[in-house]
Amino acid sequence: MAMKPTIFRARIQVADMDRSFYADLSLTIPQHPSETDERTMVRLLAFVLNAAEGLVMTEGISAEDEPDVWRKNPSGEIEAWIDVGLPDEKRIRKACNRAKQVRVYAYGGRTVQTWWRPIAENLSRHKNLRVIDLPQEATKLLGEMAAKTMVLNCTVQDGQIWIGDSKNNVVIEPELLFDPT
Repeated sequence: MAMKPTIFRARIQVADMDRSFYADLSLTIPQHPSETDERTMVRLLAFVLNAAEGLVMTEGISAEDEPDVWRKNPSGEIEAWIDVGLPDEKRIRKACNRAKQVRVYAYGGRTVQTWWRPIAENLSRHKNLRVIDLPQEATKLLGEMAAKTMVLNCTVQDGQIWIGDSKNNVVIEPELLFDPT
């Protein structure tokens, strides 16, 4: 018998001053049995950083042909494809050919550079791709904040992210690995 996903529920107050986006979000996040709390929280963060009408949290690693988060337009075209982790080059190319905008939120410390260096040149022709490295210390702290029910605040300003609950605050300073614009 297959194990069922763990369901996380989050209420997040977002103040993204970089995009002039302010909202109160309610998310239901399915966590695959093999998925870590850190990865689940990075998916949540990726959703918050790209929050817009129509953005949907998918089943994550349970759905091989879907990203972790995406937005489709009414005709079914993929507007935004958002993955977390270290997807392989083939998956990223496929996403770039299918979606208008592709974001990869990489995490894992030094393994990010080991993953990115050999594929960077091959992916540099994709003008719709953006790759962001999230610092390992911050993503580990995010993972520690995971709870089945969460109430979070997130502020984004000048590229810096503050996310916290009633007990913890995490400051995240992402590094842009690739952005053709």
